[in-house]
Order: sequence, then C-alpha cells, then structure tokens
Amino acid sequence: MMKTQAYLAFSGNCLEALNFYADCFNAEIKNKQTYKNAKADIPENYRDKLQHAELVGKGIHIMAYDAAPDTPLTQGNNIHLSVDLDQEETTKALYDKLSKDGQIQHKLSETNWNALYARLRDKYGTNWMINCKL
Repeated sequence: MMKTQAYLAFSGNCLEALNFYADCFNAEIKNKQTYKNAKADIPENYRDKLQHAELVGKGIHIMAYDAAPDTPLTQGNNIHLSVDLDQEETTKALYDKLSKDGQIQHKLSETNWNALYARLRDKYGTNWMINCKL
C-alpha cells in the first residue's frame, strides 16, 4: 500500500496555523515535537517551535513543521490542498473559515461540473481547492 500526504512548512507560526486548521476541520493536533532537545543548529529562541506535528481528523491527515530559521520558504501557487465534501452547509462553513483574512481566487460558486467550487489562499499562505458535488 502507498499513501501520499501533505507536509506543510511554516516560518515559526506552525502551531498557530495548525490550531486554525484544527478549528476549520474539527481535527486534533497530534505528535507535537519541538526543537527543544533536537541535536540541530537551531537558535535558543526557536527551540519551542515545532519540528513535527500532525493534524488528524475525519478525512484529514496533514503533517507540518516550522522550517529552521535559516531555511528560506517561498510561498507559491504550484500546489493546492484539495478538499472534497458532500454537504453544501459544511462546504460553505469551511469556505468561510479558510477564506477569512485570506485571498479568494475563485469565489465559492456553482460550476459546469455540477459542484460548488472555490479556490483560495488562506492567511498562512496555504492554497486550497474546495469542491462539493451537488
């Protein structure tokens, strides 16, 4: 069996972002590991940041971490996390939460493939596609 999974990188605000996503997806943050005891060249003021964590819930499992301060991160539009839903009410609620303080690229609306669809970048720079078959 093979499984592909998203692993998100942040610049020091990973826990904040995961708390936001936990609320959006009704999920839990698990396996939190900080840099506290890591044998790595990490500044003292970064030791409380997350070296690894997972967001786990019904239909979602995302891994994430705070990249080392000397690791440049470039936010781009070359990847989106896609969420497929089957209830309009849940879709609208998720869209409202993820798009708050973010950038909407395609407003949630009906499509020619008989679905509600939206594309956005949330306030943490993560790109999302939301799709709900009608």
